[in-house]
Amino acid sequence: MGKCMGVFFCFLILALDIIAAILGHKAEKDQNQVYHMKLWIFENKNPCQVAYALGLAAACLLVIAHVLANFVGGCNLCTRVEHNEEASSTKKLSIILLVCTWICLVSGLWFLVNGLLSNRKLRASCGFSHHHYLRKGGTLCILHVIFAVAYYISAVAIHHEDN
Repeated sequence: MGKCMGVFFCFLILALDIIAAILGHKAEKDQNQVYHMKLWIFENKNPCQVAYALGLAAACLLVIAHVLANFVGGCNLCTRVEHNEEASSTKKLSIILLVCTWICLVSGLWFLVNGLLSNRKLRASCGFSHHHYLRKGGTLCILHVIFAVAYYISAVAIHHEDN
């Protein structure tokens, strides 16, 4: 039963991150459909409420996938490793993958939130152009799923290694 649940959680994390990536790319596409005028590096654009909603959904799904991967994978892994020199290579790999998932989460959320902020206003905004924040956030969701699933698999391997 445990093996089936592990496969289920891997596919659930995969599905959440892939859907978040698709929503991020779709939000960028919808944002580019809105009227905007560009002059060199300055841009005047109207906000897109559809892009805002899709970007918000993508950010929420990214956070849910990250929380699921950490809790199901065993987020107390770093506290179990007391001395990294004595740790097995699987434990070291798992810690590296955990750090990579956090880096992907923070940077992906940064891009998605900046894309959201450009679409939340009720009036047009003028200023420096912000290029492809939602698309970059969606791409980082794909990178997040690679690290999150690899982290989950390595955390399960550590659990079986300890038993």
